[in-house]
Amino acid sequence: MIGPVVVNADLRDLPVVPPGPKIVRPLLKPGLHGTGARTESEETSAFPQFQSLLGKIFRPVPNMPPPLLTFDGISSADSFCGCEPPDTIGDVGPNHYVETTNVAIKIFDKSGNVLLAAVSYDTFFAPLGGTTPCGTGLNQGDPYSFYDHVADRWVVSDFAFVSFGGNPSYECVAVSQTSDPVAGGWFLYAVLVDPTDANDYPKAAMWNNPTPGGAYHFTYNMWASLAGPFTGVKVQALDRAAMLAGTPNPTVVTFKIPLAGLPDAAYSLVAAGFRTGDPPPAGRDEMLLAIRSGNTAPATFSDVLGWLFHVDFVTPANSTLGIGTDHTANAFMSVNTYTEAWTGTTGFSLVPQQGTASKLDTLGDKIMTPVVYQNRNGTESLWADQTTILNYPNGPTAVSWYQFDVTSGTFPAAAAQQQEWTNGGDGLWRFMPSIAVDQNGNAAIGYATSSASIHPGMRYAGRLETDPPNNLGQGEAVMFEGAGSQNGNRWGDYSMTTIDTDGMTFWHANEYYATTGNFSWKTRIGKFNFQGGGVSPTPTPTATPASCSWAAGPDLPSVGTRIVGVFFPANGKFYGMGGRSSDTAGNEFTHPFEYDPGTNAWTTKSATYPDIQVNNMACGVLTDAGTDYIYCVGGSDVASQTTTGRVFRYDPVTDSITTVAAPWPGAGANAVLPGGFTVFQNKFYILGGFDIPAGNGTNQIWEFTPSLAAWVQKAAVLPVPLGYIPTTTIGTLIFTGGGSDITGGLLTDTTNSFVYNPVADTIGTIASIPRATGETRALNFCNNMYVMGGGRTNPPNPSNEVDVYDPVAGTWSLGQPFVNARRNFPTDTDGTNRIWLAGGYDAGGAIISSMEIFNCPVSPCGPPPSPTPTATATATATPTATPAPPRSSPTPRPRPTPAPRP
Repeated sequence: MIGPVVVNADLRDLPVVPPGPKIVRPLLKPGLHGTGARTESEETSAFPQFQSLLGKIFRPVPNMPPPLLTFDGISSADSFCGCEPPDTIGDVGPNHYVETTNVAIKIFDKSGNVLLAAVSYDTFFAPLGGTTPCGTGLNQGDPYSFYDHVADRWVVSDFAFVSFGGNPSYECVAVSQTSDPVAGGWFLYAVLVDPTDANDYPKAAMWNNPTPGGAYHFTYNMWASLAGPFTGVKVQALDRAAMLAGTPNPTVVTFKIPLAGLPDAAYSLVAAGFRTGDPPPAGRDEMLLAIRSGNTAPATFSDVLGWLFHVDFVTPANSTLGIGTDHTANAFMSVNTYTEAWTGTTGFSLVPQQGTASKLDTLGDKIMTPVVYQNRNGTESLWADQTTILNYPNGPTAVSWYQFDVTSGTFPAAAAQQQEWTNGGDGLWRFMPSIAVDQNGNAAIGYATSSASIHPGMRYAGRLETDPPNNLGQGEAVMFEGAGSQNGNRWGDYSMTTIDTDGMTFWHANEYYATTGNFSWKTRIGKFNFQGGGVSPTPTPTATPASCSWAAGPDLPSVGTRIVGVFFPANGKFYGMGGRSSDTAGNEFTHPFEYDPGTNAWTTKSATYPDIQVNNMACGVLTDAGTDYIYCVGGSDVASQTTTGRVFRYDPVTDSITTVAAPWPGAGANAVLPGGFTVFQNKFYILGGFDIPAGNGTNQIWEFTPSLAAWVQKAAVLPVPLGYIPTTTIGTLIFTGGGSDITGGLLTDTTNSFVYNPVADTIGTIASIPRATGETRALNFCNNMYVMGGGRTNPPNPSNEVDVYDPVAGTWSLGQPFVNARRNFPTDTDGTNRIWLAGGYDAGGAIISSMEIFNCPVSPCGPPPSPTPTATATATATPTATPAPPRSSPTPRPRPTPAPRP
C-alpha cells in the first residue's frame, strides 16, 4: 500500500484536475450465457402482467410510512463522466450524507443542503501524485463510500488503472482525519490489487476484528481483460487502525479465490459490515457471502455460499480464507430455490419501462451490497438480498432476501427466514435492492421498480422484528417516482440503504430519470423510518387511540374559508392554499399561508397567486424533474361566479409560483369547479365537480401527469354526479366518502362512497359512509380513510365527526372528533402522527380562523390486518344520490338548499 498522502485542506479548496481518460466497460459476467428450457415450475401466475381488479382491491394495505425527506443527489450533469450506470452509493453520519457515483463525490447536510459541490475522483485523489493511476487522473469509477461509526470517520474509494487488464490495478482509498468530511482533512492511499488483472466491481465493509483495530475489507472480481477471462475473486483486509492513524504503508492481507474455489461461476463476494446492535465479539472472523452465478440459463440454485476470513496483521501468514488452497466456501446454506434474473439471449437486460423498448439490466446473478451483520442479545445474524426472476424468462423480477443465524461465528445449514418479495404479485419488476436493519431488528429494503406502464422509480418495503417471519409485513412505500425512462440498458449497478446514527432512521440512495433520454440520469436520496414522524424509543408502535388527542393550534393569519390544506413532506410544513376571508367580492387571499410545526406559528408567504380565482381549488404535492411542488388546479372567485382551469405550482423552498401551461379541460367554458382530488403515483386525479352555471354536479374523472404537463380524461365515470367529494388514496386505490349532490342549483349531502382503481380505470361502490356529508376532505391516516366533519344539509351538519373507513375490513367506525364543527376548511395529514385543520365555516355559518391539531406522540399505525372482500368490481347500476342511513338517534332527512357561493 502506498500512502498516506495527508490532505489538510478543505475539499472545497482543492485545485480542479481535468478528468483523465475513462475506459468504457461492458457489464461483465463469468461463464457462458447459454440457453436452456425451463425445467421446474414456479409458484407464480403464467401471466404475471394480468392482475384482476379484485386482486388489486383485496391486496393487503401497506403500513410502511412515507419518506420523511427526499432530495436530489449527484446527476450525470455534475458527475464528471456522464457515463452509465451511475453506481449510486452513499452513507449517513451524525451531520453529513456523503454520496459517490461514477466518478464524483458530493456531500450534503442531513436536510439535503449541499456542503460540497460535486468533486471528481481525479481531483480528490490528485494529491497522491504520479506514482500510481490514483493520482494521475486515471480513476475509473466503481465507487464505494461508507461511514465508520465506531471511529466517527469516513471512507471513500474507487479503482484506477491505465488499462482494464495488462497493467497494475489499484484501489484508491481515502480515510477522513476527522468526523468532518468537508473540511476535516483526509488520508489518501493507493492499494495495489494486482500487477496485471483488473479489479472489477469492488465492494467494502468495516469489521472490528482482529482486535484492537479491526480491518477494512475489500472484494474484487478479477479479469485479464475486457474480453476475459475471469480469473477469480480477490479479497483484501486493510489495517484499519493504521489507516485511521495515518501510519505509512499499512499492512494488507490478500487472498485470491481461483475458479476451482468458485462453483458454478460464483463471484461478487460481499463482506459483512455492522451498524446497529452489539459489535461482533472479539476474535469473530469476518464473514462473506456470494451466490453461484451460473454458466447456462436458466440458472436455478438453492443455496448461498459463506466464507470465513481470519485476519492476522501481526503475522499475516496466519491469516486464512475459506477452506484449503482453493479457499473453498466454508458453508453452502440452503435457501428456497430461485432463478437468477438473466437469460442466455438478452443477458441482464430484462426490465421493461414505460415509453421505450429498452430493457434495464437486473444484475440478477449476485448478492447485492451491503451484507448486514447484527448482534442482538447474543444472537448474531447476517441479512442479505438479491434479484431473482419469476416465470422465467417472462418475469417479473423480485427481491429475494435472507436472514442467516450465525451465532458463535458458525454458518447455519439453512436460512432462518427468507422471502421472494413481489408485493402480493402486483406485476411490477423489482430489482437493484439494498438492505439495512435498525437497532430493534426491524429490516427494510430499498430497490428500483419499473414496468411497461410506469417509469423506473424508487420504493422500499420493510418488516418489524415482531412481524410473522418470512414476510415484509409492513408492505411497500414509494420513495420517489421517476418521470422518464432510459433509452439504454445499464442501470444501477447498485443502490445503498443504510442506518442513521440514531439507530432507527433508514437512508436510501438510488437512480431515476426526470425525462426520457439517455446518459441523463439523476440520483435521489431519501430517509424513512417505521414510525413515520420521527424516532421512537420503542421498535413497534403500540399507541392506543387514547394516546392521540386534539388540541388548539395558533389561529390562521385571517379568518378564512374554501382554503385547501396541503402537507409538504419535504419540509414537514402545512400550507393553506387560496380561499377567502369573506363571502363578498374582492376578499380572496393573494398569498399562501404556511404553518411550521417546529415553531407552532403561521406565516403569510411572499409568493403571489396568478389570479383571484382561488376558492375551492384542488391541490396536491407532485414532483417534476426531481423537485417537489404544490400543484393547484381550477378555482373560482366571488365576484364573477365563474371558474378557471388554470394550473399553477408553488415551490415552498423558493417561495415562488409559476403557471403551468396545461389548463384543466374539465373546467369547460370557465364553468366547472373540481370535485374530489388526490395524488396517486405522482399523478393528480380529479373526480367529479360542480358546474356553476348549470347548477349541477359532474361525473368525469381526469388525470394529470406533471412531467408531461398533460391531462387525460378517463373512461370511467362516477356512478352519480357529485361535487365537493371527500377523496383520498390508500395503497393502489382511490376512495371517496360522501359528496354533494347538486341538481338544479340545489345542494344535498350524500352518503355515496366509491372506490376507483386508477390503473384499471374502473370504479365500484364500498359501504356507504354512515353520515351524509360533503364540502370537506378525506385523508389517508394510518391507511384508513378519515372523513373530516363537513356537511351542511343534514343536521347536525356541519359536524365535528370523524368517520373512519377501513379498506381491508370494508367497515366504518368513528374516530376522535375535533372540537369545533366546521366545513370548507383546509386540512391534511402526515399520514402517521398528525392531522392539521383550520378556518372554514362554523356551525352558525361564520367564517373562522381557529386551528386544531391531532397529535399522536407514537403513531397508532399498526401492521395491516388480513383483507376482507367488500368492494364491488363494477359501477353501481342506479346512479342516484344515497340518503343517510338510520343512526342511533333520529335525525331529520336531508333538505335541499340553494347552491352556495362557490
